[in-house]
Amino acid sequence: MVNRRLNAAIGSVRQHKPDYRIALYMCLLMMLGLIIMYAIGPQRAQVLNSAYGFDYDSTYFFMKQAISLALAVAVFFAVSRVPVWWWQANAKRLFIGGIVACTILAFGGWFGLGFVQCTLGACRWFDLGPLGSLQPAEFLKFGVLLFGAGFLAYRMKQGVVNDLYKTLIPLGALLLLVALFVIGIQQDMGTGLVILAIIASMVLVSGVSARVGVLLAGAALLLGVVMVLIAPHRLARVATFLQGDSATTAGDASTYHITHALIAIGSGGPTGVGIGNSVQATGYLPEAINDSVFAIMGETFGFVGLVIVLILFGALLLSLLKVADQLPGSHEKLIVVGVFGWLAAHVVLNVAAMTGVFPLTGITLPLLSFGGTSMVFIAGALGLAFRLSSYTVHSTVNEGERYENSRSGRGLGRPRYAGRGRL
Repeated sequence: MVNRRLNAAIGSVRQHKPDYRIALYMCLLMMLGLIIMYAIGPQRAQVLNSAYGFDYDSTYFFMKQAISLALAVAVFFAVSRVPVWWWQANAKRLFIGGIVACTILAFGGWFGLGFVQCTLGACRWFDLGPLGSLQPAEFLKFGVLLFGAGFLAYRMKQGVVNDLYKTLIPLGALLLLVALFVIGIQQDMGTGLVILAIIASMVLVSGVSARVGVLLAGAALLLGVVMVLIAPHRLARVATFLQGDSATTAGDASTYHITHALIAIGSGGPTGVGIGNSVQATGYLPEAINDSVFAIMGETFGFVGLVIVLILFGALLLSLLKVADQLPGSHEKLIVVGVFGWLAAHVVLNVAAMTGVFPLTGITLPLLSFGGTSMVFIAGALGLAFRLSSYTVHSTVNEGERYENSRSGRGLGRPRYAGRGRL
């Protein structure tokens, strides 16, 4: 039944070659991340061995990143082979699974259970022993992406996307639920902002009126302010940010991270200090291989290297927008736009934080930072967009329906590829 509904929505579009640029840009970014792990991994291992008594080999972080990369690539191609109708049919289950995983994590953290990994007062990971750790919030992002796209596409089909009770209140409840688990319990403001970006991106293209859009943005802003005010560490980060340049010369603990991030980027100059010569990676810059990897890349590869990284991210994001624009079905279009919001939020928040444009949020730079969970799930989301790129058409199609507040009055365009495809 679901398969027939999806085929009816996509129209008579035969499957064609996918947009391989998505895979190309993803792999190039992954390889850059692997290079930076090779460059600073030995320094990071030495710091941890000296400070905490670990016995990490000099290649430990490089090998871990290589394994994560291989797994992420495998997930990318595995997801790209799964029919989209299957994801739609199981979207609700995946979303509920993400909520259940976050609930188990919360109770495990409260009761100090051994399978929960806590760092600096935040319990965000399941400890899988030799297999590493798993962050359920990444699974929740995927569930929100699929469930939100299906929900909004159905409301668009009904013509009630601006309805208070049928659309807006359920979306608000979804955001509050996510805020409770991710921002409130897991103390992860960055992930909460990414999930908000996923939903906001889909809402923007769903045909909501300008008035409703402003109201939703205001409600999200109010929720963000409340979440900052109830958490002293977030309030301190915002206060540090508002001090501007004077904060980086204060010399206290609250300014340490951003001060050394800016030193790292500034020290790189035009072309960087070279692989293996990073000073900030030797223990000065916190989270050098995770949240602060952009600053370390600036020190290692310089301004030119950072520009190349940003160009690759920009090219990947533009490819996603192009795919979304050429998809005839609203559900498929919303999925790809949600993937765009997911990736863009990570890039913008991380880069803005490392350059002092936005308060520190503790969010990874996708496909580059050390860590397997984030890379695997982002690769999975890109794999889904990669599959959908096989069903694009060269003329804009609106499924023959007039959605509420839609500005388009055009009828169905004629797809380039005749025949019926199977999503």
